[in-house]
Amino acid sequence: MGKNDSQKQQKIDFSMEILKNNPSGVKFSYLHAELIKKFSLQTGQATGFIRDFFINSNGEVIKPEKGLYKLASNQNVTQNSSNSLVQATNNISEKDFYQSFADWLIEEVQECSKAIPLGGNKFGGKWGTPDVIGVLLPSRTDIIKEIEVTTAEIKININQLITAFGQACSYKLFSHRVYLVIPQQSNTDDIVRLDSLCTLFGIGLILFDKTNKDNPNYQIRNRAQKGLSDNFYANKNLEKIAKKIGM
Repeated sequence: MGKNDSQKQQKIDFSMEILKNNPSGVKFSYLHAELIKKFSLQTGQATGFIRDFFINSNGEVIKPEKGLYKLASNQNVTQNSSNSLVQATNNISEKDFYQSFADWLIEEVQECSKAIPLGGNKFGGKWGTPDVIGVLLPSRTDIIKEIEVTTAEIKININQLITAFGQACSYKLFSHRVYLVIPQQSNTDDIVRLDSLCTLFGIGLILFDKTNKDNPNYQIRNRAQKGLSDNFYANKNLEKIAKKIGM
């Protein structure tokens, strides 16, 4: 075996080890970064290797979703199969994350000047009420006076993610920005699918640690795109909480 063949085999072994240690799969960007760090590769070299690695794996490595690499032998392995995860969240509810996400919208992404937990059925009807709602109010010195409404749907039940997405879509009726907030412990395949759907609909996708209500570690998967709202429904809903939201 020549020097080049030996180095290639080292990269293959290293990549296979990463996939073995991550049964639910890894994203291209992660594998790419690890190869560059381990073997001091150029960006193009790492990209070319991953492409060849996948093609020449004889079916051992699969891509169940866009940009996700996984061992075929782990096809049915998901991130949410651990009993310890269920036990860790038995005493945690979605409401435990409402206030921290409201604070995150104000302090971290600074898309709201005021945000409050909501939830329940405060807006009434079958179209649902967001878990968190916030507004960005114009300052006295702003020339363009415009109010922006941001809403969020938070889910800790990883079996209800598609339902949560549908609820988030309905909030676009009266919101300029909408966020879907889901556990980082969700099935990787589900996260990838939701990522694509949220991108298509302009909905922001946020991942968080559902086991830690004191430090959820909200991470932006993609940021919400500003859109138009229907002023009739926006005014109808906001008038019910105007005092709470500081309007």
